[in-house]
Amino acid sequence: AIPPGLSLPFHYRVLAEMFRCMDTVVAMLFNRSETPTFMKIKKGVQDMMHKRFEENHVGQIKTVFPEAYTLRQEKNIPTFNQSIKKGSYQLTVEPLDLSQVRPTLTATRLLERRHIFHHNLVSLVKRHHKAFLSSLAPPLSVPEDKLSRWHPRFNVDTVPPVPDSPLPQPPQTESLTTAQEVLDKARALMTPKMERALMSVALKSEKAETKDAAHCLTAQTPVALKGVSQSLLERIRAKEAQKLQAAMTRNPAQEERLLMMSRLSELARILRNVFVTEKKPALIMEVACNRMVSSYTSALSTGEMEKHIRLLAEVASDWLMIVPIRKDFYLKLKKNMELSVVQDQLRTRLKEEERL
Repeated sequence: AIPPGLSLPFHYRVLAEMFRCMDTVVAMLFNRSETPTFMKIKKGVQDMMHKRFEENHVGQIKTVFPEAYTLRQEKNIPTFNQSIKKGSYQLTVEPLDLSQVRPTLTATRLLERRHIFHHNLVSLVKRHHKAFLSSLAPPLSVPEDKLSRWHPRFNVDTVPPVPDSPLPQPPQTESLTTAQEVLDKARALMTPKMERALMSVALKSEKAETKDAAHCLTAQTPVALKGVSQSLLERIRAKEAQKLQAAMTRNPAQEERLLMMSRLSELARILRNVFVTEKKPALIMEVACNRMVSSYTSALSTGEMEKHIRLLAEVASDWLMIVPIRKDFYLKLKKNMELSVVQDQLRTRLKEEERL
């Protein structure tokens, strides 16, 4: 399963939806022994998504999931579209990975293919994320199988679109077989003036890229950090990199525990006030939960509050105790222990677990 923290860019999600619609249309045509052509698929996908669907999108799908289809250029395929000349070539799409005598694409298989496509999209984003981590100072290295969320400064929507793979093209009457023939033909169509203009544009682009690279190198050290020792900066960056690496490989259970621990300092203060207000040496768990729920700023249920109290008793066991008596649980506080000491312990423990 893909961790929920590994979200996809918007254009990747659109492409995943295009694949879902395309696979649905292909399955419908293929299962009734009708040849799936691009024109039929295009109309079906556009009717389902209300978005344009072109051949370059098929090329992108081929890049992400090359094993999904066999693509061919075939002619003499029956069509009721007057814009397609009779006997002309059409792009056909045949689903792969079918081993039955008369194979069919079932709903289960369609769902499996969607999961494969989504997994492949996440793998593409991971490559860009890995390149981003290696460009940091200091560079980070996180195993892909342990990655559960992207780096906070990695803007996932800046990931470039999926490149489209070449599709089969209909045979051409005039074919250029070698690279030299292509070059000769291009030069024959180009005037000397055009050639000089292209050379000038290329030189200007090269100078602009060199200038941008130099600017980036000088901008790496902010003005506010001028005068700070390089060794101190490196230690700070290494510590920050270690913290970010731990955050990117943290599983959802650890994330939930850290979120709960971040609330404990405030909840300890509220629990202390409840004991002062009630003027009792011990409180029943249910009573304490109800009082704390009404005093806490965020919306927590009594069940969630009980989980926080039990975690508080685990982390600050020398201050809060949970005592089972018959069918109830009672809370007891160590009165001679300062609340500020408890809160310092909680903050220290939170920092320690954030580094794990």
